[in-house]
Amino acid sequence: MIEEFHLPDLGEGLAEAEVVQWLVAPGDTVTLNQTLAEVETAKAVVELPSPFDGIVSTLHAEAGETVAVGAPLIAFDVAGAETPDAAAPDAATADAASSAGEEKTPPNLVGYGAAPAKGTRPARRARRAARVDVAADTAVLEAAPHDALPESAATARVGERPRSTPPVRAYAKRSGVDIVLVAAEVGDRVITRDDIDAYLERVGSPAATSEPRTPEAAAAVSTGVRETRIPIRGVRKHTAAAMVQSAFTAPHVTTFHTVDVTATMDLIASLRDDRALSEHRIGPLAVVAKAVCLALSRTPGLNSRWDDAAGEIVQPHYVDLGIAAATERGLIVPNIRDADQMTLPQLADALRALTETARSGKTSPAELAGGTFSITNIGVFGIDAGTPILPPGQSGILAVGAVRRMPWEHRGEIALRQVMTLSLSFDHRVVDGAEGARFVKDVADILEEPGRAMLLR
Repeated sequence: MIEEFHLPDLGEGLAEAEVVQWLVAPGDTVTLNQTLAEVETAKAVVELPSPFDGIVSTLHAEAGETVAVGAPLIAFDVAGAETPDAAAPDAATADAASSAGEEKTPPNLVGYGAAPAKGTRPARRARRAARVDVAADTAVLEAAPHDALPESAATARVGERPRSTPPVRAYAKRSGVDIVLVAAEVGDRVITRDDIDAYLERVGSPAATSEPRTPEAAAAVSTGVRETRIPIRGVRKHTAAAMVQSAFTAPHVTTFHTVDVTATMDLIASLRDDRALSEHRIGPLAVVAKAVCLALSRTPGLNSRWDDAAGEIVQPHYVDLGIAAATERGLIVPNIRDADQMTLPQLADALRALTETARSGKTSPAELAGGTFSITNIGVFGIDAGTPILPPGQSGILAVGAVRRMPWEHRGEIALRQVMTLSLSFDHRVVDGAEGARFVKDVADILEEPGRAMLLR
């Protein structure tokens, strides 16, 4: 019997998703909860598990195609399922099955694992490895030892699917590399971008560049065309719409303040030398985040949002701190929940986990939802100041500039000091200029003299 699997609602009211890559092909046998494909929403890359045991019959969409929620995505030939013409089981059989406690397991969709078997320990599911296409890399296979050549081009190698993150798989695809061949070289471990680059360097492919090109850009170089058209999809599309809405809805005001952060940098150096704190890797951004949480307690308007429909200003009594992260998929702003309740080491740990998750492309839609105030660290790009645009639904965002050694007035003399510029953008409907200035001054005071944090709560 043919069973259709429709693209499920992936949360947060998202209406569509783009198929990044299929991990199965027509004719493949799949098991319950086996990963079928990776799809990209406007917020995250999501792996879709199979709701059926059966054989893949039809793929209704190609990689790179956008599918609406509720539209058919893949069809299965489910063995043993009843057909419409099948005779109904007799009452005795039904009663026997009922008395035996037999129960049909409902399909599990995104976010739900398979129901655990009674009395057994959950086991790791072996995934189907991708097929090795001999014609795709003839030069590599011919150069390999004869006993390494496959017996047939149509022979499929079955086992664990090569382990890697979605951005690495996307990078391999853009570079024209079969990730299965890379897995055969590196062994049973997670494949990294460096492994792809090493493979390209060994094979001598012209695609091995320090900066990956999109397929459109690569085609433009090879054909000599004068411009490239890149489809607006996924995170880029969502970010653009959100920024336009924010810029033309909330009246933005930006204020700047340059502060001597030498004392903060000395504090960070001493914390890094403390063996008890060595695992937390406390950096400038963690100290800024802590200073922001403390300063927001004195200027709650910056931790509020304008509810136009209700005609109200909503003021949370918590801080869900958004941290802008630049990823291969575009700019995202995941949140640290209840950041105001965290200690400095806890904030440092949360920042590290958030960054690693964002870079791996595994940030979930739930982690991107909400947020009451945001920080964007433009200093990592060597930038001193800017005018950040507010994330929709927030009234403040702080841009943190680079720390630079500069001549600075210190105790009546000119000395080389470590200096940072803070740039605060805020919604002037919610926050007036005095409140915005007071917030920046509070943050700056803590960075200039970390002991002042004891004056705030």
